[in-house]
Amino acid sequence: MERAGRRPPAAVAVTVDLVIFTVRRGQLQVLLIERGNDPFLGCAALPGGFVRDGETLTEAALRELQEETALDGHKLHLEQLHAYSDPARDPRGRIITVAYLALGPDLPLPVAGTDAAGARWTPASEALDGGMPLAFDHAVILRDGLERARSQLEHTTVAAAFCPEPFTIGELRHIYEAVWGFQLDPSNFRRKVTRSEGFLEPTGERRIPEVGRPAALYRRGRASLLIPPLLRSSEVARPYGAA
Repeated sequence: MERAGRRPPAAVAVTVDLVIFTVRRGQLQVLLIERGNDPFLGCAALPGGFVRDGETLTEAALRELQEETALDGHKLHLEQLHAYSDPARDPRGRIITVAYLALGPDLPLPVAGTDAAGARWTPASEALDGGMPLAFDHAVILRDGLERARSQLEHTTVAAAFCPEPFTIGELRHIYEAVWGFQLDPSNFRRKVTRSEGFLEPTGERRIPEVGRPAALYRRGRASLLIPPLLRSSEVARPYGAA
């Protein structure tokens, strides 16, 4: 029996949304879909959808990723980002979403499916510059995902998840530059990453470029944390475009 004055529990639905980053053509890019249904019909949005009966949140995220973009989430770095619960975030009703961050190396062109009318890679800076309105609160989620990715590169070895193996130190540095948004000093960067225990494992092989000296090849090591961290503030060389 309900106690007088006590409100009944709210009827709540749960969705998952995915912030999926890759580095293509030297730029950090995010996967956006074109919504094929109301609300926000035709608007750009993050991939996602409702959690089904019997599914865990991660199972729902993997399914939505496959259905809306034809990408296999098992091949990506996938982690839970945050829950978003503003009562007014979705015009359909009280819907809480749990966002996931996914990272992968030079991912292929996505293929839209189910309720997505289209899917494309978009430079993250372009998606957040205000010229491309995103559905729901997806601009907030995308900004949070970008900051999480940047922070993860400071404290973990996840940057290697962007690199097809084997990779060079220069290729790894370009990942940091694309995600952080500024250039790094090559010598300083090489010294820090090669001295971080367990970050990189040399393959013993070298890649011969068309111009320049052969570059040593590496694969991701066993460490998951960077000790000491590789902090953004200590690595700044100059902003892009500076003389």
